[in-house]
Amino acid sequence: MNLAQIWGDGLTVFWGEWLDLRVRLPQVFASGLVSPLIYILAFGFGLGSSLSKPPLGNSYLEFILPGMVALSSMIISFAGTTFSICGDRLFNKTFEELLLAPVHPLGVYLGKVLAGVVRGLLTALAIILISVMFTGKVGGFLHPLFLLVVCLNCLVFAGLGVIVGLSVASLETVGLYNNFLIVPMSFLGGTFFDPSTVPGLLKVVVYAIPLTYASVGLRAVALGGAFPWYAPAVLLGIAMGLAAIGAYQFSHQQD
Repeated sequence: MNLAQIWGDGLTVFWGEWLDLRVRLPQVFASGLVSPLIYILAFGFGLGSSLSKPPLGNSYLEFILPGMVALSSMIISFAGTTFSICGDRLFNKTFEELLLAPVHPLGVYLGKVLAGVVRGLLTALAIILISVMFTGKVGGFLHPLFLLVVCLNCLVFAGLGVIVGLSVASLETVGLYNNFLIVPMSFLGGTFFDPSTVPGLLKVVVYAIPLTYASVGLRAVALGGAFPWYAPAVLLGIAMGLAAIGAYQFSHQQD
């Protein structure tokens, strides 16, 4: 395996994605901000005002803000990547050209995922700025370890978006994945609660969700808790597994 060739192929595919993405940056920002801002207003200011002090942070609003960064990066990394591939496959009919190009399958996967990571980071940056305004914790939300976990979270869900985008036959099917996969993760991925306090069997479900590790890691860095070093390792392992599946799909895709 020629790593230099794979990296070069990935950057080539990414550049094509970026040329399309850069003209829609305001749309990317806006679409990723809607859900987290609603959650911040409803849970942080609404429900949070009636709750006792959480295990980390001075208020429930502070407690959920790192989770909102994880949530926003998940939603946009997944949705942006999925709809980009679906658009090329099902509507523009340009995906066949990419499959016929002399590009390594892992390079194609890498390029698509990098574009998804950029989408997720752009949205996460907007939520980070809002979080800094509310909390004043500049060092926590801009800490290198915080940004590393955000990147790994984007990497995981952009990879998942590639696999879903290659698998679905219609946009209606994408909606099913969103309803039965992304929405449950949004509420069960440790964004609104401390996963360690969940009882019994539900804890197994919660810790089977990649978003949980992002939420726990980001919250620890931003609010001064003990950092769970297993979290980035788990996210990296999942990302590598998705990369193997995605590269296999690209090499066997028939469109």
